[in-house]
Amino acid sequence: MIEPIPEVRTGEKVRRSGSSPERERSDGSPKLQRLLCASFNQDTTSLAVGGKNGYRLFSLSCVDRLDCIHQGVESPDVYIAERLFSSSLMVVVSKSTPFRMNIYHFKKGTEICNYSYSNNILAVKLNRQRLVVCLEEALYIHNIKDMKLLKSLLNTPPNPKGLCALSVNHSNSYLAYPGSFTAGEITLYDAMNLDMVTVISAHASHVAAIAFNASGTCLASASEKGTVIRVFSVPDGVKLFEFRRGMKRYVSISSLSFSADAQFLCASSNTETVHIFKLERHSPSKDSPSWSAYMGKMFSAASTYLPSQVSDMMHQDRAFATARLSVAGIRNVAALSTIQKAPCLLWRSTDCLTAMMKQNWRQAVHLMQQPLPQAQIQTLSSSSLTGYSEDVGEKRGELIPEHEFADGPVRLDDEQEFPPWISEASV
Repeated sequence: MIEPIPEVRTGEKVRRSGSSPERERSDGSPKLQRLLCASFNQDTTSLAVGGKNGYRLFSLSCVDRLDCIHQGVESPDVYIAERLFSSSLMVVVSKSTPFRMNIYHFKKGTEICNYSYSNNILAVKLNRQRLVVCLEEALYIHNIKDMKLLKSLLNTPPNPKGLCALSVNHSNSYLAYPGSFTAGEITLYDAMNLDMVTVISAHASHVAAIAFNASGTCLASASEKGTVIRVFSVPDGVKLFEFRRGMKRYVSISSLSFSADAQFLCASSNTETVHIFKLERHSPSKDSPSWSAYMGKMFSAASTYLPSQVSDMMHQDRAFATARLSVAGIRNVAALSTIQKAPCLLWRSTDCLTAMMKQNWRQAVHLMQQPLPQAQIQTLSSSSLTGYSEDVGEKRGELIPEHEFADGPVRLDDEQEFPPWISEASV
């Protein structure tokens, strides 16, 4: 499923401690490495990718180029790399120590803390108030500002894929995760007040993908069949929208993403198509009824006498627009973003990031298709991690500087912030 990609090329060869000359071929070109993960940050302004030699951060501020702003080499075989908005905080998990989570301040090249858990870490989600670590049968909720463990959700339904979602709006800090191993239920948990909210019966089969909108007021979900996508209100769990992705074949939905204004929802899968749905309520037309409107009313009336499966299909909206990829059969991650004040659809395949501009979504304009590793590195930090140790229970000042969580621009060059400190803890 994961295809090899070439390593990042820089203007000059960068030799790091412990690097092997075997990383280069005889002709001087870099050897291939596997892409183990790729994730957009919470506001889709950057992309983090992890591989054999660490992780890389790419800026998504331009539509005509892809700039690599940082390369982290502290940990090999990175399969989880998550950035907190546009701050300098990175959460990294390596295959060499899959039970340990490391938090780095990449601007200063220091480790802030690391935590170890009882089993392999499958996912990490974060906003400005909470950090959630997902294991196969447990979830751990931390206060992100001091990494204090606030809640352990143990013996949760088996979740081998680490499926979970955390609202990026910290005032509506809801956590969603599978509520059953046999049915398509979703548990909605209040991560701020540490209380269970409700269980949503979303699908008949297992849940494959979930995502919150930016305000944390809507939750989208897709089942393992991949044919139907539903949107529920939060926190009451009432179904708001139902979309049909397709009928001819079952697919594996790999990502769901709302636009910032929650007017659109995109879904990507292992097929060559990315679907975009428009979240709007259909109001009765005040004009003279057309033939299509008449037929719609007739089918709507007839659906009351049909089996529920057929009736549901007649009330499901289809995709508002679609984007076609060049290849199929690989896992794609898509997101709706705003770049240079223009709405864009971004999707990441195994080795390439593609952007399409919205003139209208039905006639999207292809803007950029860049191999991820070919971007020039503007800032490269290869220094070893340093810091000073503290006892686990002792804290001086703040573990993570307050301004890293500000709603405004992050002051990465502020030298007055508290120095990071190394903490090793087990959960």
